[in-house]
Formats: sequence, structure tokens, C-alpha cells
Amino acid sequence: MASTVTTSKDSAATSRPGYGRLLRTRGAWTFLLPGFAARQPFAMLTLSIVLLVQHTTGSYGAAGAVAAVTGVSMALFAPYTGRLADRHGQRAVLVPGVLVHAAAGLALTALALNDAPLWALFAAAVPTGASVPQVGPMVRARWGVRLKDSPLMATAAAFESVTDEFTFVVGPLLATALCTTVDPSAGLVTEAALTLVGGLLFAAQKGTQPPVATTADGHPRVRHASALRVPGVRVLIVTFLGIGSVFGGMQVSLAAFTESIGEPGLNGVLYGVFAAGNMLAGLACGAIAWKVAPQRRLVVAYAALALAASALWTADSALLLGALGLLVGMCIAPALITGYTLVESLVPAGARTEAFTWLTGAVALGQAAAVTVAGQFEDRLWDGAGFLVPMGGTLLALATLLALRSRLAGAPRGRTVARGMGHREPVAVD
Repeated sequence: MASTVTTSKDSAATSRPGYGRLLRTRGAWTFLLPGFAARQPFAMLTLSIVLLVQHTTGSYGAAGAVAAVTGVSMALFAPYTGRLADRHGQRAVLVPGVLVHAAAGLALTALALNDAPLWALFAAAVPTGASVPQVGPMVRARWGVRLKDSPLMATAAAFESVTDEFTFVVGPLLATALCTTVDPSAGLVTEAALTLVGGLLFAAQKGTQPPVATTADGHPRVRHASALRVPGVRVLIVTFLGIGSVFGGMQVSLAAFTESIGEPGLNGVLYGVFAAGNMLAGLACGAIAWKVAPQRRLVVAYAALALAASALWTADSALLLGALGLLVGMCIAPALITGYTLVESLVPAGARTEAFTWLTGAVALGQAAAVTVAGQFEDRLWDGAGFLVPMGGTLLALATLLALRSRLAGAPRGRTVARGMGHREPVAVD
């Protein structure tokens, strides 16, 4: 009895969320710093492609299509990358991945600069997207190992969202500055170099990567079915597709809007304001001890996002667009953080890297579709028509979320379910 009381007090003390306590987690900094360096290029990739291809072809539609192929390729391959990382270890997947990505990105750059036909750019975009290193999900999986069932998991999810968004503050600014003041190809070349260096540094941190379960003879043991078989994960994928439509629609539409007013350099600034709103809201979310169920928080946050995104197309000045972009960014963070937090209750530990990559891939796929459609809207309709894409994407995703929100309820903790057939051992649902 005495030990039970002591545990309860300790639990109450540690249940207070706080970034200071989170960052004092043993071994955290060994993967946080290289992880930040390795994920920075992800925020540069789409915009660097759009600016380079638009410069060489003169068409936002063509630029959006090439960027979309990259995004679709990443979305299709990312979950398999996550599954391989769960089974064989992150290092085994990451090292060859960053080598392929750097080579493919440089090949795409060379083709664009030499006025290669569009089909050749598409061909180079496929391996460029397929090999994007899934560092964000890998970092989240490492937090899961370090914290396990700690109440700090929600704080870690918020911290990762803030880190992601900070890269989206720096990345677009850096890509725009390089492409507009140095050379149109400088953004993509820098992205490839940073991916290579940052990815290899992150892969070198072997001590913090999630352990791989093995059989007696040393072969990887597969204990969990695909994360995609969890109904709640499929609902989250749809909601993250809508979030991706915001990112993609904003990237193309902001570039077109700033060019139409003769201030292309404002593109990175406006996108940085949008990402800064996301980052600030993420900081606040991680500092709050939430008492509302995450399923309800997700619905409320997503409704606010859809409402804010629906106003973007009405902006007729850079100042108003910046204010609306800040508001949209502030609405994205709560939805993203809550979605990632729900993975902890929906998916067994051995399949979480895959689950996180499904969500990351969904954002990329939504972004790819939005880049394509928004590019066509900007070419064929009026300046700013691309902002209709975030509105449509979030409204459709919200309708799906409202209809299927009951599937986001996790299995009761401690319950065991059998995975597979026959003699396979049961596993605990986390």
C-alpha cells in the first residue's frame, strides 16, 4: 500500500507538462540536435522545386506538377520506410536513403537547368520524393522509447510540432533567399547537401534509436500488423490530408500573389508568418495540462482550421494575407499535435514509426494535390484563386472527421489482442 501511495504522488508531480522537464530527459539532446538539422531540408524541398521549375519553364502549373510528383512519391513510400525502420532499425534505412535523395535532388536540378522535357523532370522527381528521409517520425519514435507511458508524451508531441514548424519558418525564407538572390537552383542544391550531412549525423546516434525485436537466431521479429489496419489511423490520415492541402495551397498561392504585386521577396516572409503562427500555437499547446479528451480537441481544432482557411481567398493585400496566414497557422498546430498524440493510444509501440510516417505521408500527399490544383487555378483563373484549395481540403476533411470521430477511441489500456493467426504471441495494446 505504501508503494502505491508513493507512486501516486510521483505521478502527480510528473504529470505537469513542461518543456524544461522534457528536455532534461536522458539522451534527448543526442538525437534532437542532429534531428533538427536533418529535417530542415524537408521545409525547403517543395518551394525550391516550385521556384526552380517556374523559373526554367515560366509556368506555375508545370512547377506545381513536378512538386506534386515529388510529394506523391514521398507519400507512397514514406510508410514503407517507417515499416522498414520498425523492423530493421532507423540507421539501416536512413543511411542509404539520404544518399539516394541527395543524388536524385542534384539530378533534378541539372535536368531543370538544361531545359529537359517535363517527363524527364517527373522521372527525377519520383526518386527525389521517395527517398525523403522520415526524420520527424523517427524522432517521435525515439521520444516514445524514452518516455514510454510518461504524461510528458503530449508535451513531446507539441515540442516536435514546434520543431517542425520552426523549420517551416526558416526553410521557406532560406529557399526563397537562395533562389532569388543567388541562383534559381541554389535552394534545391542546398536542400540536397543539408539532407546528406544532417541525415548521416542523425543516423550516427545509434544509442537512442528504438530497439528492434529479434528472434533467437537474430532475425527481426514482426509482432504487429500494419498501422494502416487501425481504423483510427485511417481517420487521422484523412484529417492530415486536409492539413497538407493548406501547406500546398499556401506555398503556390503565396508565391503567385507576391509576384502579382511585384514583391516576390515577400513570399518567404508571408510563409514564415504562417509557420510562426503554427509554432507559437504549438508552444502553447505543449504547456497546457489538457483535461478535454483528445478526440474532442481534434474536432474543435479542425473546425477552427477549416473556418480560418475559408477566408484566405478574400485577402486583397499582403498585410491582410499575413494576418489571415498567421491565424491559419495558429489553428494548424493544435490539430497536428492532437493527431500525433492520438497515435500513442491507437497504435502498438512496435508500429508507431510506421503510423507516424503514414500521417507525414498524408500531409505530403495532400500538399502534392494542393500544389497541383492551386498551380492550375493560378494559371487559369484569377490571382489568389489557389487559396480556394485550402478551404476545400479542410472542409472535406472536417466532414469526414465528424462522421468517423468515434473510431478515434483507443483500446482500453492493458487489454491484449492477438495479432495474426495460430501460434503468434499476443501483444499489449498501448
